Amino acid sequence: MKKASSEQPSSPAFVHDSRVECLYRHTPSKTFYAILKRNGRQVKRSLKTKDRELARRRLEQLRQRVSYLKSAENANMMFAELTKQWLSSVSPNLKRSTIERYERSLEMLEEYFKKPVRNISRIDCEAWATARSKGFAARTFNHDMHVLSRVLALAEREGLILDNPAQVLKRRKQPIPQIVFPSREQFAVIIEEIRAEPRAKEAAEFCEFLAYSGCRLNEATQMRWGDINFQKSAFTITGGELGTKNHEARTVPLFPSLERLLLRMRAALPNPPEAENRVFTIRSAKKALATASSKANFPHFTHHSLRHFFCSNAIEEGADFKVIASWVGHKDGGMLVAKTYGHLRDEHSTLMAKRMTFGVREPVQNKMPPSSS
Repeated sequence: MKKASSEQPSSPAFVHDSRVECLYRHTPSKTFYAILKRNGRQVKRSLKTKDRELARRRLEQLRQRVSYLKSAENANMMFAELTKQWLSSVSPNLKRSTIERYERSLEMLEEYFKKPVRNISRIDCEAWATARSKGFAARTFNHDMHVLSRVLALAEREGLILDNPAQVLKRRKQPIPQIVFPSREQFAVIIEEIRAEPRAKEAAEFCEFLAYSGCRLNEATQMRWGDINFQKSAFTITGGELGTKNHEARTVPLFPSLERLLLRMRAALPNPPEAENRVFTIRSAKKALATASSKANFPHFTHHSLRHFFCSNAIEEGADFKVIASWVGHKDGGMLVAKTYGHLRDEHSTLMAKRMTFGVREPVQNKMPPSSS
């Protein structure tokens, strides 16, 4: 291994400290810098101090990091090659939908960073951020920035670069999305509209299942009859082959409305279902739901609107945030539920407070007859 050395001549801007190899003082600012070479690659870093002893210690720490840099002939990996290596390393633990989202981000990043990884600088990352911010939602930008930072973090671990230049980028503030979900009256109308179409019976049942269970779309489509335990009044959400969002199964009480729906569905089957049979044969009720909402002149409701419907009704019935979180598969103890639906509880509390009209009737004050003079 070739030793890191100092070959930077003294200049008016940088004066070599003769007592410490590779240590230079920046004349205008008096700040110490490290200037080293590693296999033909120069590394120049501010040590962010004017104290010589502290600069010396930081220089030694920097030497350790520089020693892990790959040699010049092995360090010219192109950014596009690195992205493939990164995606391959993270894919085994990801769902297909997540992989596809990463692939879209990487395709865009590869188009922008057409250079060796070692040549990507902080200025390059800032220029990308400026360009990407124009015309794209904050959520899209933040996701792409996250991917870029993770890819370059791999380059840092592999010794292709000394520091991750994407660390300087800042997330954009995302607006809080407006939650749209049907009222109980609207939901009843939607189900009747869907049922009115003879071929949409299962779509109506699918929408009811989402609304009564709080399941995500994937969790509902993967539900099997063996996951439902009528004797113990509970059902288990596994997500099937695709798994749940947090990769953990959960057992949830069989809510009365959900139990009635499932019993009705099971009774309508020509034969008792096997444990491995899926509860639903369809994978989506998107079209039926959109058509019914449109016919009734309601907002555009989606599958996820029915999950919101479940949570809002749970709040109205008095369930606390932590319990609701366990039902819908959140791992934060109710923080997200409170953040998302807290205003609904306040509105419900205000509405309920207006019913608190009991009390002792106010006494009737006797009026004294006017005195005669």
